[in-house]
Parts: sequence; C-alpha cells; structure tokens
Amino acid sequence: GLMTTIHSYTNDQRILDLPHKDLRRARAAGMSMIPTTTGAAKAVSLVLPELKGKLDGMAIRVPTPNVSLIDLVVETEKETTAEEVNTIFEEAANKELKGILRMEKLPLVSVDFNGDEDSSIIDGPSTKVLDKNMVKVLAWYDNEWGYSTRTKDLLKFIVKKGI
Repeated sequence: GLMTTIHSYTNDQRILDLPHKDLRRARAAGMSMIPTTTGAAKAVSLVLPELKGKLDGMAIRVPTPNVSLIDLVVETEKETTAEEVNTIFEEAANKELKGILRMEKLPLVSVDFNGDEDSSIIDGPSTKVLDKNMVKVLAWYDNEWGYSTRTKDLLKFIVKKGI
C-alpha cells in the first residue's frame, strides 16, 4: 500500500524561509504545502512486521495548525466494496479498537476533529474501491491531542502493571 499523511505543520518547520537540512522544510510553513518524508510507514512495519516492505509513504505538510489526514491506498486479496470496507472499520471501532478507532459517517473537515481523543477517525464518505480490490481510505487524527491521549493510556498501563 501507499500512504500519504497530509500533516499540519510542526515545530520542525520554519515560520519564515530559513535554513533547514530539508530544503522543502526550510520554506515558510504557513505559506506552502510541503512534500516531505514520513516515519509513519516505517512505524507501521515495526508494530506489524508482516507489513514490512508492503507499505511506503510520504507526507505533505499543510498550513493548518492542527489535525492531520492519512490517505491510504491498498490492494486487497479479496474483492470488496466501499460499504464492506466501512463495515469492517465500524465493527473494529465498536469492539477491539473502541476508543482508538472511530468511523465517521458525516462529511466533516479537519477543524471538526480538533481535540479528538481517537487515534484514527475513518472518513466513511470518502472510502473508495476501484476494480473491486484497490481500496482508498481517509482517516483523520489530531496529531497533538490524540497522541497525548495514547501516551496517557500507556502511563496508566505501566502503573497498572507496576512497571
């Protein structure tokens, strides 16, 4: 699969055109869409080793202060439909991934997810399937609050385990 994170600018970027080792990130964050690298695809393969070499990606930093979007395109082994894909995500969001994953059916935009604790919110209306096995899924996330919430969960786990 191929993943693009459409990512709000971060403190690694410049607010004015200034020196940076990545010439694109040297450009003013609030003025440009900036293609760059992402560690997200590599991180996925560390958590799910069976996906190593099967997922790659890039980022596009955009001039918004918060909330980002993942654009994921994968080829499935089985034929499917957008409705089936959304149903699978919705079932996971209501069971084993409750509080981490959510299915959103309303046509919302980035600002609507500001302060959202879920790690990933599937944008149901945007799910597409081409030729029965090429799947495109969009997922929103608050790159600050969502991350902080997962960090809080990790601390609770550590305390509970007495580590």
